[in-house]
Amino acid sequence: YRGDPSSALLEVLDPEQNTTFTDHYLDLPFDLSRVLFIATANTLATIPAALLDRMEVIEIPGYTERDKLRIARDFLVPKQRDDHGLTPEQVEVQDSAIDRLVREYTREAGVRNLERNIAGLMRKAAHRVASNGPDHRVVVDADFVGEALGAPPHQPETAERTTVPGVAVGLAATAHGGDILFIESTYTPGGKGLRLRLTGQLGDVMRESAEAALSWVRANAESLGVPPTALGPGEIHLHVPAGAIPKDGPSAGVALVTSIVSLLKRQCVRGAVAATGEISLRGRVLKVGGIESKGVAA
Repeated sequence: YRGDPSSALLEVLDPEQNTTFTDHYLDLPFDLSRVLFIATANTLATIPAALLDRMEVIEIPGYTERDKLRIARDFLVPKQRDDHGLTPEQVEVQDSAIDRLVREYTREAGVRNLERNIAGLMRKAAHRVASNGPDHRVVVDADFVGEALGAPPHQPETAERTTVPGVAVGLAATAHGGDILFIESTYTPGGKGLRLRLTGQLGDVMRESAEAALSWVRANAESLGVPPTALGPGEIHLHVPAGAIPKDGPSAGVALVTSIVSLLKRQCVRGAVAATGEISLRGRVLKVGGIESKGVAA
Protein backbone atom coordinates (compact mmCIF):
# COMPACT_ATOMS: atom_id res chain seq x y z
CA TYR A 1 0.00 0.00 0.00
CA ARG A 2 1.45 3.32 -1.16
CA GLY A 3 4.57 1.39 -2.06
CA ASP A 4 6.86 2.03 -5.03
CA PRO A 5 7.08 -1.10 -7.25
CA SER A 6 10.11 0.24 -9.12
CA SER A 7 12.08 0.56 -5.87
CA ALA A 8 11.34 -3.08 -5.01
CA LEU A 9 12.38 -4.10 -8.51
CA LEU A 10 15.72 -2.32 -8.09
CA GLU A 11 16.57 -4.77 -5.31
CA VAL A 12 14.97 -7.79 -6.99
CA LEU A 13 16.88 -7.33 -10.28
CA ASP A 14 20.28 -6.54 -8.76
CA PRO A 15 22.37 -9.78 -8.51
CA GLU A 16 24.45 -8.21 -5.72
CA GLN A 17 21.42 -7.74 -3.46
CA ASN A 18 18.78 -10.29 -4.41
CA THR A 19 20.38 -13.27 -2.65
CA THR A 20 18.59 -12.24 0.56
CA PHE A 21 15.58 -10.33 -0.74
CA THR A 22 13.04 -9.86 2.05
CA ASP A 23 9.38 -9.71 1.16
CA HIS A 24 7.78 -7.12 3.46
CA TYR A 25 4.36 -8.75 3.20
CA LEU A 26 5.40 -12.28 4.21
CA ASP A 27 8.47 -11.03 6.12
CA LEU A 28 10.55 -13.89 4.77
CA PRO A 29 13.93 -13.77 2.99
CA PHE A 30 14.16 -15.30 -0.52
CA ASP A 31 17.17 -16.15 -2.64
CA LEU A 32 16.35 -14.69 -6.06
CA SER A 33 19.86 -14.91 -7.49
CA ARG A 34 18.95 -17.96 -9.63
CA VAL A 35 15.70 -16.49 -10.95
CA LEU A 36 15.44 -15.15 -14.51
CA PHE A 37 13.09 -12.18 -14.70
CA ILE A 38 11.48 -11.18 -18.01
CA ALA A 39 9.81 -7.78 -18.17
CA THR A 40 7.93 -6.21 -21.07
CA ALA A 41 7.08 -2.60 -21.86
CA ASN A 42 5.64 -0.62 -24.75
CA THR A 43 8.08 2.26 -24.26
CA LEU A 44 11.41 2.75 -22.48
CA ALA A 45 10.74 6.43 -21.81
CA THR A 46 8.73 5.84 -18.63
CA ILE A 47 11.11 3.30 -17.04
CA PRO A 48 13.38 4.82 -14.32
CA ALA A 49 17.00 5.05 -15.48
CA ALA A 50 18.34 3.12 -12.46
CA LEU A 51 15.94 0.26 -13.20
CA LEU A 52 16.71 0.22 -16.92
CA ASP A 53 20.42 0.02 -16.10
CA ARG A 54 19.85 -3.41 -14.47
CA MET A 55 18.20 -4.86 -17.57
CA GLU A 56 19.30 -6.36 -20.85
CA VAL A 57 17.10 -4.55 -23.37
CA ILE A 58 15.87 -6.51 -26.39
CA GLU A 59 14.01 -4.42 -28.98
CA ILE A 60 11.27 -6.34 -30.82
CA PRO A 61 10.09 -4.52 -33.97
CA GLY A 62 6.45 -4.47 -35.03
CA TYR A 63 5.10 -6.54 -37.90
CA THR A 64 5.68 -5.39 -41.47
CA GLU A 65 2.79 -5.21 -43.95
CA ARG A 66 3.92 -8.53 -45.42
CA ASP A 67 3.93 -10.14 -41.96
CA LYS A 68 0.41 -8.87 -41.27
CA LEU A 69 -0.84 -10.20 -44.61
CA ARG A 70 0.45 -13.70 -43.83
CA ILE A 71 -0.87 -13.66 -40.25
CA ALA A 72 -4.29 -12.50 -41.39
CA ARG A 73 -4.52 -14.94 -44.30
CA ASP A 74 -3.26 -18.01 -42.41
CA PHE A 75 -4.69 -17.42 -38.92
CA LEU A 76 -7.03 -14.47 -38.37
CA VAL A 77 -9.38 -14.98 -41.33
CA PRO A 78 -9.95 -18.74 -40.71
CA LYS A 79 -10.46 -18.07 -36.98
CA GLN A 80 -13.02 -15.30 -37.50
CA ARG A 81 -14.76 -17.25 -40.26
CA ASP A 82 -15.25 -20.20 -37.89
CA ASP A 83 -16.36 -17.91 -35.04
CA HIS A 84 -19.10 -16.46 -37.28
CA GLY A 85 -20.37 -19.86 -38.43
CA LEU A 86 -19.17 -19.45 -42.02
CA THR A 87 -17.34 -21.83 -44.37
CA PRO A 88 -14.59 -21.18 -46.96
CA GLU A 89 -17.17 -22.00 -49.66
CA GLN A 90 -19.43 -19.19 -48.42
CA VAL A 91 -16.79 -16.48 -47.86
CA GLU A 92 -13.59 -15.88 -49.79
CA VAL A 93 -11.26 -13.14 -48.51
CA GLN A 94 -8.88 -11.80 -51.15
CA ASP A 95 -5.38 -10.48 -50.38
CA SER A 96 -6.41 -7.06 -51.76
CA ALA A 97 -8.96 -6.74 -48.94
CA ILE A 98 -6.37 -7.53 -46.26
CA ASP A 99 -3.91 -5.10 -47.86
CA ARG A 100 -6.48 -2.32 -47.70
CA LEU A 101 -7.31 -3.14 -44.08
CA VAL A 102 -3.63 -2.98 -43.10
CA ARG A 103 -2.87 0.28 -44.92
CA GLU A 104 -6.04 2.32 -44.49
CA TYR A 105 -7.97 0.96 -41.48
CA THR A 106 -5.29 0.00 -38.95
CA ARG A 107 -2.16 1.78 -37.79
CA GLU A 108 -0.51 -0.39 -35.15
CA ALA A 109 2.58 -2.51 -34.44
CA GLY A 110 0.53 -5.69 -33.78
CA VAL A 111 -2.63 -7.16 -35.29
CA ARG A 112 -5.28 -6.52 -32.61
CA ASN A 113 -7.21 -3.89 -34.59
CA LEU A 114 -6.70 -5.87 -37.78
CA GLU A 115 -8.50 -8.85 -36.24
CA ARG A 116 -11.28 -6.55 -35.01
CA ASN A 117 -11.81 -5.22 -38.53
CA ILE A 118 -11.75 -8.72 -40.03
CA ALA A 119 -14.49 -9.64 -37.54
CA GLY A 120 -16.49 -6.66 -38.85
CA LEU A 121 -16.14 -7.95 -42.42
CA MET A 122 -17.29 -11.41 -41.33
CA ARG A 123 -20.39 -9.98 -39.67
CA LYS A 124 -21.26 -8.19 -42.92
CA ALA A 125 -20.64 -11.38 -44.91
CA ALA A 126 -22.71 -13.45 -42.46
CA HIS A 127 -25.60 -11.00 -42.86
CA ARG A 128 -25.50 -11.43 -46.65
CA VAL A 129 -25.37 -15.21 -46.40
CA ALA A 130 -28.28 -15.20 -43.95
CA SER A 131 -30.28 -12.91 -46.25
CA ASN A 132 -29.62 -14.83 -49.49
CA GLY A 133 -29.47 -18.43 -48.28
CA PRO A 134 -26.65 -20.81 -47.25
CA ASP A 135 -25.56 -21.35 -50.87
CA HIS A 136 -24.81 -17.66 -51.40
CA ARG A 137 -21.08 -16.93 -51.93
CA VAL A 138 -19.49 -13.67 -50.73
CA VAL A 139 -16.19 -12.46 -52.18
CA VAL A 140 -14.47 -9.99 -49.82
CA ASP A 141 -12.31 -7.67 -51.93
CA ALA A 142 -11.01 -4.10 -51.51
CA ASP A 143 -14.37 -2.59 -52.58
CA PHE A 144 -16.25 -4.78 -50.09
CA VAL A 145 -14.01 -3.43 -47.30
CA GLY A 146 -14.97 0.17 -48.07
CA GLU A 147 -18.65 -0.75 -48.29
CA ALA A 148 -18.61 -2.70 -45.00
CA LEU A 149 -16.40 -0.46 -42.86
CA GLY A 150 -17.04 2.98 -44.33
CA ALA A 151 -14.46 5.67 -45.00
CA PRO A 152 -10.91 4.68 -43.97
CA PRO A 153 -9.50 6.56 -40.95
CA HIS A 154 -5.93 6.52 -42.32
CA GLN A 155 -4.88 7.52 -45.83
CA PRO A 156 -1.30 6.43 -46.51
CA GLU A 157 0.96 9.24 -47.69
CA THR A 158 2.15 8.99 -51.28
CA ALA A 159 5.02 10.89 -52.85
CA GLU A 160 2.93 12.99 -55.22
CA ARG A 161 2.96 16.44 -53.66
CA THR A 162 6.49 17.50 -54.62
CA THR A 163 5.26 19.50 -57.61
CA VAL A 164 6.26 22.86 -56.13
CA PRO A 165 9.61 24.11 -54.82
CA GLY A 166 10.09 23.82 -51.07
CA VAL A 167 8.53 20.36 -50.60
CA ALA A 168 10.78 17.42 -49.70
CA VAL A 169 9.99 13.86 -48.57
CA GLY A 170 11.37 12.53 -45.28
CA LEU A 171 11.17 9.17 -43.54
CA ALA A 172 9.98 8.42 -40.02
CA ALA A 173 10.07 5.33 -37.81
CA THR A 174 6.84 5.00 -35.84
CA ALA A 175 5.33 2.61 -33.31
CA HIS A 176 3.31 0.94 -36.07
CA GLY A 177 6.22 0.60 -38.51
CA GLY A 178 7.35 3.44 -40.72
CA ASP A 179 5.89 6.33 -42.67
CA ILE A 180 6.91 9.05 -45.08
CA LEU A 181 6.39 12.67 -44.13
CA PHE A 182 6.49 15.88 -46.11
CA ILE A 183 8.56 18.93 -45.22
CA GLU A 184 6.97 22.06 -46.67
CA SER A 185 8.56 25.51 -46.68
CA THR A 186 7.57 28.95 -47.92
CA TYR A 187 9.34 32.33 -47.95
CA THR A 188 7.77 35.70 -47.11
CA PRO A 189 9.97 38.79 -47.72
CA GLY A 190 10.01 41.73 -45.32
CA GLY A 191 11.07 42.67 -41.81
CA LYS A 192 14.56 42.72 -40.34
CA GLY A 193 16.89 39.81 -40.99
CA LEU A 194 16.02 36.25 -41.95
CA ARG A 195 13.71 34.51 -39.49
CA LEU A 196 12.65 30.88 -39.15
CA ARG A 197 9.12 29.81 -38.18
CA LEU A 198 8.28 26.17 -37.39
CA THR A 199 4.84 24.52 -37.21
CA GLY A 200 3.42 20.99 -37.27
CA GLN A 201 3.72 20.06 -33.56
CA LEU A 202 7.50 19.54 -33.73
CA GLY A 203 9.51 18.50 -30.67
CA ASP A 204 12.54 20.39 -29.35
CA VAL A 205 15.06 18.08 -31.07
CA MET A 206 13.41 18.52 -34.47
CA ARG A 207 13.19 22.29 -33.98
CA GLU A 208 16.92 22.47 -33.24
CA SER A 209 17.56 20.29 -36.30
CA ALA A 210 15.66 22.81 -38.46
CA GLU A 211 17.72 25.70 -37.06
CA ALA A 212 20.96 23.81 -37.77
CA ALA A 213 19.72 23.05 -41.31
CA LEU A 214 19.07 26.74 -42.06
CA SER A 215 22.43 27.79 -40.59
CA TRP A 216 24.25 25.26 -42.79
CA VAL A 217 22.35 26.39 -45.91
CA ARG A 218 23.21 30.05 -45.22
CA ALA A 219 26.88 29.20 -44.65
CA ASN A 220 27.07 27.23 -47.90
CA ALA A 221 24.68 29.26 -50.06
CA GLU A 222 27.29 30.05 -52.71
CA SER A 223 28.38 26.44 -53.30
CA LEU A 224 24.73 25.33 -53.34
CA GLY A 225 23.88 27.85 -56.05
CA VAL A 226 21.45 29.81 -53.86
CA PRO A 227 21.15 33.42 -55.14
CA PRO A 228 22.17 36.04 -52.53
CA THR A 229 18.82 37.82 -52.91
CA ALA A 230 17.00 34.66 -51.70
CA LEU A 231 18.55 35.05 -48.23
CA GLY A 232 17.39 38.65 -47.77
CA PRO A 233 15.20 39.92 -44.92
CA GLY A 234 12.09 37.81 -44.53
CA GLU A 235 10.65 34.71 -42.94
CA ILE A 236 11.10 31.05 -43.87
CA HIS A 237 8.13 29.05 -42.64
CA LEU A 238 8.76 25.29 -42.26
CA HIS A 239 5.72 23.08 -41.76
CA VAL A 240 5.33 19.30 -41.38
CA PRO A 241 1.72 18.28 -42.21
CA ALA A 242 -0.50 16.12 -39.99
CA GLY A 243 -0.33 18.74 -37.25
CA ALA A 244 -2.31 16.58 -34.84
CA ILE A 245 0.56 14.07 -34.65
CA PRO A 246 3.61 15.01 -32.51
CA LYS A 247 6.93 14.65 -34.34
CA ASP A 248 10.43 14.65 -32.94
CA GLY A 249 13.91 13.37 -33.58
CA PRO A 250 16.96 14.62 -35.47
CA SER A 251 16.68 12.34 -38.52
CA ALA A 252 14.71 14.87 -40.58
CA GLY A 253 17.84 17.05 -40.93
CA VAL A 254 18.65 16.09 -44.53
CA ALA A 255 15.02 16.48 -45.61
CA LEU A 256 14.86 19.90 -43.91
CA VAL A 257 18.00 21.06 -45.75
CA THR A 258 16.61 19.72 -49.04
CA SER A 259 13.31 21.56 -48.52
CA ILE A 260 15.05 24.88 -47.73
CA VAL A 261 17.46 24.65 -50.68
CA SER A 262 14.61 23.68 -53.00
CA LEU A 263 12.64 26.74 -51.83
CA LEU A 264 15.52 29.21 -52.17
CA LYS A 265 16.62 27.90 -55.60
CA ARG A 266 13.00 27.63 -56.87
CA GLN A 267 13.78 24.08 -57.95
CA CYS A 268 11.51 21.07 -57.36
CA VAL A 269 12.74 18.00 -55.49
CA ARG A 270 12.33 14.56 -57.09
CA GLY A 271 9.11 13.14 -55.65
CA ALA A 272 10.29 9.52 -55.75
CA VAL A 273 13.24 10.21 -53.41
CA ALA A 274 12.93 10.28 -49.62
CA ALA A 275 15.71 11.35 -47.25
CA THR A 276 16.67 10.51 -43.68
CA GLY A 277 19.65 11.49 -41.57
CA GLU A 278 20.73 13.98 -38.92
CA ILE A 279 22.86 16.79 -40.29
CA SER A 280 25.57 18.68 -38.40
CA LEU A 281 26.66 22.31 -38.83
CA ARG A 282 29.64 21.00 -40.82
CA GLY A 283 27.28 19.30 -43.26
CA ARG A 284 28.04 15.78 -42.05
CA VAL A 285 25.18 13.29 -42.19
CA LEU A 286 25.15 11.29 -38.94
CA LYS A 287 23.87 7.81 -38.13
CA VAL A 288 20.14 7.08 -38.12
CA GLY A 289 17.97 4.44 -36.48
CA GLY A 290 14.84 2.57 -37.50
CA ILE A 291 16.25 1.67 -40.93
CA GLU A 292 13.97 -1.36 -41.39
CA SER A 293 10.81 0.66 -40.66
CA LYS A 294 11.95 3.53 -42.87
CA GLY A 295 12.84 1.14 -45.69
CA VAL A 296 9.37 -0.41 -45.54
CA ALA A 297 7.80 3.07 -45.58
CA ALA A 298 9.85 4.04 -48.62
